Amino acid sequence: MMEDQVTGGDAGADTLELAWTLKAPAGPNPTTDAPEVEPGNVPRISRLMALAIKFDDLIRRGEVEDYATLARLGHVTRARITQIMALLNLAPDIQEAILFLPRIVRGRDLITERDLRAITAMSDWDRQRVSWRGLRSMNTAARERPSGSQPSPAPAEPVSSRDQPVEERRRVG
Repeated sequence: MMEDQVTGGDAGADTLELAWTLKAPAGPNPTTDAPEVEPGNVPRISRLMALAIKFDDLIRRGEVEDYATLARLGHVTRARITQIMALLNLAPDIQEAILFLPRIVRGRDLITERDLRAITAMSDWDRQRVSWRGLRSMNTAARERPSGSQPSPAPAEPVSSRDQPVEERRRVG
């Protein structure tokens, strides 16, 4: 709201003095009433998961024709778009967990898109959940480990019988 005030000068003078006062509108003040933002950065994998969801929505609504168009618009390769979109193959609860990972206050992201590639390749959501829990527990242990110490190797879960040693394949069947 603005209040105008006109002050007259000498009669016939070429100048006119104007003065006004600006009053702030009623309501919340964005500079003093802004919500507090958590410290740290949103993990990159959380941003990529949100991006995959957004890209999928754009394609479903017909605003973007295909992955190639997304790649062209984003100045990345089609292969990179495919890697990002593969995150949509994850079980819904894993997607949600990724979206709500805690912010990174210092150091590197503990879970990367590359860490998830093997999990996104699994078609069975139960197997994905087992691998996701293993990845989370391994990264939780890494966060709590003193800097400079080496992680203990985690046992890898075979994806198929071809990944098992020949001796074990013979026993399996």
